[in-house]
Amino acid sequence: MSNHAMDRFSGGQDHRTPPTDGDAGRRAVVVGSGPNGLTAAAVLARAGWDVDVHERNAAYGGASASSDVLGPGTIVDLGAAGHAFGVASPIFRDLELTRYGLEWLQPDLPMAHPLEGQPAALLHRSVQETMAGLGRDGVAWKALHAPLVDHIDAHLENILGPSLLRWPPHLVSMVRFGVRALWSAGATGRALFREEPARALFAGSSTHAILPPSHVLTSAFGLIFGALGMTRGWPVARGGSQGIADALVAVLRAHGGRVHLQHEVTDLREFEDADAVLLDLTPRQLLALDGTDLSSRYSAHLRRWKYGTAASKVDYLLDGPVPWTDARVAGAGTVHVAGTLAELEHAEREAQAGRLPDRPFVMVCQQQSADASRATGEAAGKTVLWTYAHVPGGCDVPVEDLIESQIERFAPGFRDRIVHRVATPPSALESWNPNVVAGDVAGGSMGGLQQVLRPAPVLSPHRTSAPGLYLASSSTPPGGGVHGMAGLHAARAAMADAAASRR
Repeated sequence: MSNHAMDRFSGGQDHRTPPTDGDAGRRAVVVGSGPNGLTAAAVLARAGWDVDVHERNAAYGGASASSDVLGPGTIVDLGAAGHAFGVASPIFRDLELTRYGLEWLQPDLPMAHPLEGQPAALLHRSVQETMAGLGRDGVAWKALHAPLVDHIDAHLENILGPSLLRWPPHLVSMVRFGVRALWSAGATGRALFREEPARALFAGSSTHAILPPSHVLTSAFGLIFGALGMTRGWPVARGGSQGIADALVAVLRAHGGRVHLQHEVTDLREFEDADAVLLDLTPRQLLALDGTDLSSRYSAHLRRWKYGTAASKVDYLLDGPVPWTDARVAGAGTVHVAGTLAELEHAEREAQAGRLPDRPFVMVCQQQSADASRATGEAAGKTVLWTYAHVPGGCDVPVEDLIESQIERFAPGFRDRIVHRVATPPSALESWNPNVVAGDVAGGSMGGLQQVLRPAPVLSPHRTSAPGLYLASSSTPPGGGVHGMAGLHAARAAMADAAASRR
């Protein structure tokens, strides 16, 4: 690192250092071009830094990349698909990504949870509409979610911050959230709701934690994903999630930054002249690098990092829409296919315990319900369907039959619609994106203390123990999702340290 780099490991706080003329002439290197890495790069370039991004693959984007893997005319999201946090992201809004080509498209319904023998549970764009569809549980649903829905921006500022160990900017909102969030989603659902639709709808959202709904704190995920759906929606990006990465790169290039593809970084000593190096990597990839100068204590913490339940992905090309028994489900951008709360709990416990469930939790994304560009040209008239099942970490057992059987329960005749499928098991996901270790798409388990202390028990989680070296990935707060906030916090830490070195 150059002499501008900070000469010691520093503790953390919420650094909101604005760009200054002193940032001009500083040089930053970003390793990894996922949404966090690109956000960090765009923020630093806009502040006047000279920025280079290095990506091992032939295309940038990481978790927000898209391609035509189902054939000509198709657009398939290789990673994330629905973007409740993306459309709500403060840094995406601040970077004005919609001015750089990003367009959010909202399906009719943010989410649906089909059930056997009864109508599906539906999440609408408002708490009133959602409440109206949940019968005698509607009042309890509103009472549970209203504090978040009414003050969604305050809650986002609290939970998307640089550390959960800091004093929250909106203390009252944090207390109200905490009282609800501490419980398991299963306990909350059974205590507050009398019927299966509300219980399943809440638990399905909680499963974005990639933990069984019986785990403590999973209510936090059910609450925030539900509240986002009822305020910001769960939109898709027009033309694929690649549009998010394209917009971030456009911001970066507009401020003089560069992206270098097919360059796998293995030794950080090639960037000794940089003032800051920011890594969009998980702990395993960080430990594999040469030239990091990490302390033995910090390295020991990273070696204890745990990866969790995996995603096993299957993309489908269908000859028409999914034949859902409840036709309203066709209008949902995201569909949680799991059945009842009890079935969902069992499936997630089995996957976490290392056993492949007979009926796994399956997430289905119907981006085409909002974005007609997903199937055009040779694919016109067909339907692109994105799915994954939760499976044990590293489990490469084929899951096509399991996914199709689950969907068939709620959409009889689904198999007859399949024209082509592409399966991407955990090992293939990791081969494409090494951050997806053994298929873990969250950058590390959200269980236990890792939900709060990511990636180590330090006050400033985006700083490593090495001067001038920062971690900007989903392994740091605020965790997984395409929102760029980990990249923002790492960039702010680098700017704050550069300012401190000038003083």
